[in-house]
Amino acid sequence: MLYLSHKAPIIRSFIVDDQHLIRQGLRTLLELEPDITVVGEADSGETAVQQVQVLHPDVVLMDIRMPGMDGVAATAALHRGDRPTPKILILTTFDDDEYVTAALREGAVGYLLKDTPSETLADAIRAAHQGYTQLSPGILSKLTAQLGGRSPSPSPPAALHDLTPREREVLKLLATGASNREIAHTLYISEGTVKNHVTSILARLELRDRTQAALFAQTHSDALG
Repeated sequence: MLYLSHKAPIIRSFIVDDQHLIRQGLRTLLELEPDITVVGEADSGETAVQQVQVLHPDVVLMDIRMPGMDGVAATAALHRGDRPTPKILILTTFDDDEYVTAALREGAVGYLLKDTPSETLADAIRAAHQGYTQLSPGILSKLTAQLGGRSPSPSPPAALHDLTPREREVLKLLATGASNREIAHTLYISEGTVKNHVTSILARLELRDRTQAALFAQTHSDALG
């Protein structure tokens, strides 16, 4: 594996989009980054699922609307079974609440619009590689409104009452998309302590990742207080 001088590993990325020019543009932008390399491309969800299982990228940029298998279905397919799954960032021109909800529930760790500046995109890939939730401005608030508007509100699971007061604080901050560093700064604790709290929260609530934790917190915001 290639390493930078500061020992950071090269992030292996994979681009999925049915438009050749979009894939070419993304590849050109990403290959300017010293710690990101593009290991492959696909023009459909079906091809993406096949190639990702062969190439084992760290992060996949997944177009959401494609003929045949779309990005939501491809994300779901990649999360089936016990095989290792890359972090999946949904990348689209559509700010569509329904697709946002579906993609996140199928395991995507982020959702960004295609007009996201290249610097922001590269940072999102780095954050996704570390497991952080990445959402375009306004996406989370819309998702929150959508979930909060459902009636009746789902009953909180019993495990929610097992969370410590500090874990509840961390969970509420996860719902905002905050990173470990931001949570640590807000709560005046170390990043290591935040990481331990996140691990405990996911285990207690039987959640897969930070994205599911954020959705959980939004759904049960009243119970969290």
